[in-house]
Amino acid sequence: MKLSSLLCSVDYCDLKKIIGVYCLILLFHCQVTEAARIDSLDIPSTAMGKTYKSAIVLPASYAKSKSVYPVFYLLHGGFGHYRDWLDKTPDTQLLHRLADSYDLIIVLPEGEIFSYYIDSPVDRKSQFESYVIKDVVPAIDKTYRTNRSNKARAISGLSMGGYGALYLSARHPDVFGTAGSMSGALNPDMMGWKLPPDMASNIKKAFSAIMGPIESVDYSIYSIINMADLIKKNGTKLIIDCGVDDFLIEPNRELHRRLLFNQTPHDYTERPGGHSWDYWQNSLPHHILFFHEVLKTNKATVN
Repeated sequence: MKLSSLLCSVDYCDLKKIIGVYCLILLFHCQVTEAARIDSLDIPSTAMGKTYKSAIVLPASYAKSKSVYPVFYLLHGGFGHYRDWLDKTPDTQLLHRLADSYDLIIVLPEGEIFSYYIDSPVDRKSQFESYVIKDVVPAIDKTYRTNRSNKARAISGLSMGGYGALYLSARHPDVFGTAGSMSGALNPDMMGWKLPPDMASNIKKAFSAIMGPIESVDYSIYSIINMADLIKKNGTKLIIDCGVDDFLIEPNRELHRRLLFNQTPHDYTERPGGHSWDYWQNSLPHHILFFHEVLKTNKATVN
């Protein structure tokens, strides 16, 4: 039966119900067909001689547009892998919605379980600063329709990834124009970390494996806290947050104090919560909103 014939055979109340159902069907169809998609890209490491996977969240608008898109690099934490942000958030559709809402390409690169996104001076198999900067970013720009200006690239992450985002952006302001950290593990010397002794001992061993023993290596050169003046010089737009119950709250407060002292503009927030996916799921939309405003100021959003 045609829809016009059906409408003529029902009363007004039934008509409202039919129209309501029809609208719901249309809405469901749009949600199914107009949604971000997830790509998987194999990206070789020149320095490590190994290929790692990255996940790429492409907004629904990308397929229908000819515009270049800003890119947000989102780093995973220690003892994790590249798909963590897709698989471990309580809301597994969070990145899909954020990519669609802000017309943003989101890239999830591999950082291995404890690389700290540095080029290790003692382990040639752990060269993840070079990997992200020299391999991942160029591969994304080559594969996708991206805005290749540093003013159109953002980077953030959780815990080890928060450290990595601030470390990479501080050392490569020509690559990233804005950066963030969620619950960042900012100082490898672990001063102020509130951990049980056995856990602290295990993490100390992990740092030794990539940086060398703290007794013979100056860990201060790796501390984001000690990079406050470099961060100011770069002028990178920053957003930093940490949960008040997080074992890393004190290093984050110390970085905040130093950035205040040297008058570096930044967005700093403490929220209820600890070192958990519930906290990071709540935090991520704030970071992306911050980056979106920076991208708008830079005229780097999608036209």
